[in-house]
Amino acid sequence: MTVATVPQPVTWLPPEDQKWRDTVRGVAAEVVAPRVRAMDDAARIDPDLVRELFAAGLLGIEIPEVYGGAGRDLFAVVLAVEEIARVDPSVAVLVDVQNALVASALLHHGDGDTRRRHLPRLANGTVGAYAISEPDTGSDAFNGRTRAVADGGGYVIDGAKRWISSAAEAGLFVVFARLADAGLTAFLVDRDAPGLTVGPPVAKMGIRASSTCDVTFDGVRVGRRDLLGRPGAGELLAVETLNVGKVGIAAQLVGLAQGVLDAATGYAARRHQFGQPIGTYQGVAFPLARIAAELQAARALLYDTTRLLQHGGSPAQRLRATAMAKYVASEVAERAAALAVETLGANGFVPEHGVEKFYRDAKVGKIYEGTSNMQFRTIAATQDRGPAPAEG
Repeated sequence: MTVATVPQPVTWLPPEDQKWRDTVRGVAAEVVAPRVRAMDDAARIDPDLVRELFAAGLLGIEIPEVYGGAGRDLFAVVLAVEEIARVDPSVAVLVDVQNALVASALLHHGDGDTRRRHLPRLANGTVGAYAISEPDTGSDAFNGRTRAVADGGGYVIDGAKRWISSAAEAGLFVVFARLADAGLTAFLVDRDAPGLTVGPPVAKMGIRASSTCDVTFDGVRVGRRDLLGRPGAGELLAVETLNVGKVGIAAQLVGLAQGVLDAATGYAARRHQFGQPIGTYQGVAFPLARIAAELQAARALLYDTTRLLQHGGSPAQRLRATAMAKYVASEVAERAAALAVETLGANGFVPEHGVEKFYRDAKVGKIYEGTSNMQFRTIAATQDRGPAPAEG
């Protein structure tokens, strides 16, 4: 009789992934944590921190070593975003956009010339941004008005993008424009291209240090080699890239929930009322325990979804899994942050203890990379209907 090998739990990490997680955790504690309050107050990421993130390999995680990157995989990206978000979700957005959207798009859709020209930049000092949303097209992202027309040996782009994360720091933009006679197409545009203008960062309730800007294109010329993928293949490229992006956002939200839960449970153990720690009272301990259980479920779904993206699955399965992971993580993060504020009482309502920042940061999880209703729409559309009922 043969004994079947029992698979490891999906949240079990092999030694290499454990080491990577611990490395990122150290970076978060040593170089991110001391800057969190000042960056939130200033509503900008410290430029020195960006340089340190590049030096630590956190802004080129999947980029192959031959191009100067860390040569790791998507799971390493998820672990990194999760660990950074435990300390500062704003910085996690920068890490997520760079790796899960921009670098991923070039790795999977760029030709050899594109990868050789741009991946070394992205691994060693150039921040990337992903420009798809527009003033009148958020959820309906494929109906944008930005246009590109063929002109000589290249293209001319005109239009406007809104809500572009990391735009203030970006040196390279992945831009989606509708190309005449072809359809939605992705282009790579340098920040210094004549006619490209990055507006000032907008003021936001949460993730304040993460820059969010308008970007306009007034007769911006790009060459044919600046196409990313084929003409007209922008919708497929966007869907596949945003699947990875949703996993990155789910990782950010799982990390946020863990960070704020750590803060709440630590406070409940230290804070004494009526002669004992408040964490000994069921009214405090039980809600925190419920969030801990929900958080572990969200993490398991996140890791399982990441493995699905790495190892296959049909397009419908990938769409469904990433929508579920992002939705569940956003719910848990918001509940965890709200509970933490309540656990700390008046101390949760002021900046000194940090949980009010997590609370502000959590809300956007239900909005960007597709609102919760858009995730429901995807889940419903990809539902396995099962066999038809028997008649008679």
